[in-house]
Amino acid sequence: MKRFILLLLTAALIISCNSSGSDSVTISVKLSESLDMNEVDGRLLLMLSSNEDAEPRFQINSGLNTQLIFGKTVEGMTPGEVVSFTAEDFGYPFESLGDVPDGAYQVQALLHVYETFELSTGHTVKLPMDNGEGQQWNRSPGNIYNIPVELDLREGVSNLSVTIDQVIPPIEEPEDTEWVKHVKMRSEKLSEFWGRDMYLGAHVLLPKGFEEHPEAKYPLMIFHGHFPSDFGDWRTTPPDPNTEPVYSERFGVEGYNIIQQQEAYNFYQRWISEEFPRFIIIEIQHPTPYYDDSYAVNSASQGPYGDAITYELIPFIEEKFRGIGEGWSRFLYGGSTGGWESLAVQVKYPDEYNGCFAACPDPIDFRAYCLTNIYEDKNAYYYESEHRKIEVPGRRNNLGQISTTIKDYNHLELVLGDKSRSGQQFDIWEATYSPQGEDGYPQRIWDKYSGDIDHDVANYWKENYDLRYILERDWDKVGEKLRGKIHIYCGDMDNYYLNNAVYLMEDFLESTTDPYYDGEVTYGDGDEHCWNGNPDLPNHLSRLQYNSMYLPKIMKRILESAPPGADLSSWRYK
Repeated sequence: MKRFILLLLTAALIISCNSSGSDSVTISVKLSESLDMNEVDGRLLLMLSSNEDAEPRFQINSGLNTQLIFGKTVEGMTPGEVVSFTAEDFGYPFESLGDVPDGAYQVQALLHVYETFELSTGHTVKLPMDNGEGQQWNRSPGNIYNIPVELDLREGVSNLSVTIDQVIPPIEEPEDTEWVKHVKMRSEKLSEFWGRDMYLGAHVLLPKGFEEHPEAKYPLMIFHGHFPSDFGDWRTTPPDPNTEPVYSERFGVEGYNIIQQQEAYNFYQRWISEEFPRFIIIEIQHPTPYYDDSYAVNSASQGPYGDAITYELIPFIEEKFRGIGEGWSRFLYGGSTGGWESLAVQVKYPDEYNGCFAACPDPIDFRAYCLTNIYEDKNAYYYESEHRKIEVPGRRNNLGQISTTIKDYNHLELVLGDKSRSGQQFDIWEATYSPQGEDGYPQRIWDKYSGDIDHDVANYWKENYDLRYILERDWDKVGEKLRGKIHIYCGDMDNYYLNNAVYLMEDFLESTTDPYYDGEVTYGDGDEHCWNGNPDLPNHLSRLQYNSMYLPKIMKRILESAPPGADLSSWRYK
């Protein structure tokens, strides 16, 4: 566990600024001598914000409204030691402190604490352990930070100092209820790889009548996705009438928080109705030292998460909660990261699951790794041109308006952590898909600063994680096992251009014979991320109905594919 002893201590950073204008600014961060500790490793982050609406640590993002951040790795930092940020240190969106415009800023420092892991591969790596928050650097328990102080660069302030004593506290785990149970188990496979005890968890939604029908055994629905703090989109009471409506900028909908409460309650009403099939639904917790989830597959730098989930966690849950425990009774679904995971797990474990419903999946063909073809393009950040330099877009809205670029995403990640340690999207793809480097960290798919692609690493990705390529390569072996199991949904204006890879996957799937894949690929006209297959509802509503929208197709699949003698009755009570 991250050094929680820090929670009992007075953690102090002293921030001093020497400036004669931003071109020569130096901001030094010092661990106070009063800190009762020996040494600490981690990523030291320095943030400046011209917006006082929230702390700087909560205003760092890749979009148009981001504030400023600079970062550097520290090892063995001890109380009294000073680390200085100068114009030479890398930052985002300004690469150098020397580029920061004159003005008044709220200044905050945060130390993202690393721990040491002795891997079974023989490597020693230093990474941030998840502490129940889902790998969020700005709110991870045990991280040290300060209450923001104002710094006016225009005045050339020198020797400004602030003593702070803020340590992010532990997160309380959710309590079991009548319907939702929380489980955690030590994974032998992962513990062996990481050289310490490692755990998997899940939030388990029990069916109506679970206690009254001890003879029943249930099919299992596995909802893949980002780290869930509790079972999502579930509420046993109507919306709180005192809730103040909140406008959703993403969807342009007023009172979206109330809509979420209502949809969660609607699902509860469906779940307990006589017509609703009796299933167990689980949401998995599998954060790694690299990200908020493992991508549910085995990988060189993260270890055997695929095997651990499929062969340890799933059977553990099925035994504890009377699951049927056979491949025909297990189904996968999810969106975005969870969409990729659902399809990848179905492809890599074809006998263990009976169908996947993959919405807006992360790139499933690396010829369309967002807008980059990692096999043919030379650079991921810029389009090839002799006389122009145009950045590759990273995010759009449904009108095609661009808000960030691939370079922006990656440069922010480079500030948050080197060696794929940012805990962000492109780094977790590396941590999952890349071979392990000589230093024990993932090999880069491209130079993080310049964007130049390493095609040897790209070929490794191709052979091991390019799902379209793997299916095409192995269709004669896995085609029959996957027939009728693949369902993919994506908006044709996905914000991250994920529909481009879906088009390529569809081209292959529709070309299959002996057998024909016999599934579906469907697009939402003009829909953004993360359209999940319902053409009758707007995206902001359908995304709240994952746990029930695929059930008719799942029931149909069960009745068509269950083997002779399968239990099709004990769980079908009213």
